[in-house]
Amino acid sequence: MKNALKEIWARGEPVLNGWCSIGSPFSAEIMSLQGFDSLTIDGQHGALDYSHALPMLQAMKGSGKTLLARVPWREPGVIMKYLDAGAMGIICPMINNAAEAAEFVSYLRYPPLGQRSFGPTRASFAYGGYNVTEANAEIMALAMIETADGVKNLDEIAATPGLDGLYVGPADLTLGVTNGRLGPGFDREEPEMIEVLQQIARAAKNNGIHAALHCGSPEYTIRGMDWGYDMFTVGGDARFIAAAGSATVSRFRELTGTGGTKGEKGAY
Repeated sequence: MKNALKEIWARGEPVLNGWCSIGSPFSAEIMSLQGFDSLTIDGQHGALDYSHALPMLQAMKGSGKTLLARVPWREPGVIMKYLDAGAMGIICPMINNAAEAAEFVSYLRYPPLGQRSFGPTRASFAYGGYNVTEANAEIMALAMIETADGVKNLDEIAATPGLDGLYVGPADLTLGVTNGRLGPGFDREEPEMIEVLQQIARAAKNNGIHAALHCGSPEYTIRGMDWGYDMFTVGGDARFIAAAGSATVSRFRELTGTGGTKGEKGAY
């Protein structure tokens, strides 16, 4: 059960991650065939739960991509269940200090490196030759930095043994470090937010781990690479559907000179 992301990083290349928020094996399968390096099932804010996530992991397995999951919280039962279902890495929200980071990491590692319970019900079939040693070495732990406390304790979080990377959620990060003064959103342009984003990337690099950034556009990833980020999520299934649908409707209205149904976005 080798983690292909490590091979990409070994070549000095950035990772492009796809985001799955729709609880559908079919849409997940489509996403997995679009050329992303990895796919993340969003168990926190996505319109899905574990009963959706399991068949989504099954549908995406044939793509050969690295499959990850963002869990709702730092809760051991949920984390271990996603891993048993076949996730090769976990993104955990709202990590505020080193103690929380260490606790999170411990849920992903079997003893003696952690306290994960053994029972890889599907993972043992999904990954031939599944064993504890490989699982401990290949499964990734990504801690989300998105609060004022997380930024304050950034260096000690990044130094947590067994942590593979820091993942930035710009919306919560902006709300947290500005105490709500600036609203949520991606691709931040404010100097104070750029400084924080650069600080997070530096902390990751200084501790020999990876830095991931959630972006709203491919263009912003270039800036992120300059800062030291080496993993990027650009949009996701729900946004892709909305963007493509909106563009098609707008073009149709433009070409036909029609106004659309009353109440439709952009009409009346």
